[in-house]
Amino acid sequence: MKTHNLTLFGIKEIRWSIHLLAVRQRLKTLAGIVVATNRKYIWKNLAGFCALITISLALAAWIADAESTKTGPNNKEIRQDACSRTSLDALNSCRTSAQSAYSLSLGNCDNIPDPGARKQCQQEALATLHQALQTCQDQFVARQQLCGLLGGGPYNPVIDPADFGGPIDNSYFPLIPGRTLIYEAHTVDGIKRNVVTTTHDTVQILGVTCVQVHDVVYLNGERIEDTLDWFAQDHQGNVWYFGENTLEISNGLVVSTEGTFTSGVNGAKPGIIMEAHPAIGDAYRQEFVLGTGEDSEQVVGLDKTVHVPYGTFNHCLEIKETTALEPTVIVHDFYAPGIGPVMSLESGERLELVQIVNE
Repeated sequence: MKTHNLTLFGIKEIRWSIHLLAVRQRLKTLAGIVVATNRKYIWKNLAGFCALITISLALAAWIADAESTKTGPNNKEIRQDACSRTSLDALNSCRTSAQSAYSLSLGNCDNIPDPGARKQCQQEALATLHQALQTCQDQFVARQQLCGLLGGGPYNPVIDPADFGGPIDNSYFPLIPGRTLIYEAHTVDGIKRNVVTTTHDTVQILGVTCVQVHDVVYLNGERIEDTLDWFAQDHQGNVWYFGENTLEISNGLVVSTEGTFTSGVNGAKPGIIMEAHPAIGDAYRQEFVLGTGEDSEQVVGLDKTVHVPYGTFNHCLEIKETTALEPTVIVHDFYAPGIGPVMSLESGERLELVQIVNE
């Protein structure tokens, strides 16, 4: 544990040494300018140098804040378990990425000839940096809150193929090959239609035979998402989520594959999509792909009544779904016995079951 903390401190020390060297080089450059150029040009460079100092101080404040997250009163270390260390590592990675993006933005600003437009570019880059750093901090807080729910141990589910097999017949998440569930939502952008089909296809992941589900989202009739999800049920009745291959589509072209993962590849780990015996307060990870997929679920209701166009369902399970990557996004999903998901609520959007089609 001490080794980890010393390593973290050493990385920051090296990073700041590099940064201070850059400041020193800027000072040398300005000294040369004093001799070689006129006063007006000097003041422009001094203004740029002042901006550099401002950013340096801002970054120093953020790093000091990171240090304060791992120390308590009297500079005593707070909990440094695997979950909290993961939160800190992700925080540092996020801040480094934000600083890197800021540096690239400044490089683009440097190539704008007009001084006024260049200054505006620099100001916008700085504002974007501040927003990115705030997002990093918000994600850190969300991860720490999840650590409080799940405990501090490392997330490392043991997957033994011998523990899986047979149909997925969990009452709240039955996957019947050939069955299609169709959902609709009226959004500010138009009518969203979600078509979810359990296929007859299977995929082998970590030695486990997973059922493939085809999930397609349409907006006003145009396909905007196309995803293949992979699930398997263990012998206790828990349904596991092993990965997805997702495409985001715009004007018929694939514009992103963000969210795609396969358990066992690049550190990705499976999670539970539905427990065998849900109980109020249960919390668990749905997936674990640090920085890419960090959805988690918590059981908040066991006997809800839900009214949707397809019908009225009693004794529904309510699950709150969150992700550390978007801490302000909260989704409430409702599952009916024998059917599966029948309604999803997110930021005023109500996605409801409207039809079931069987082969």
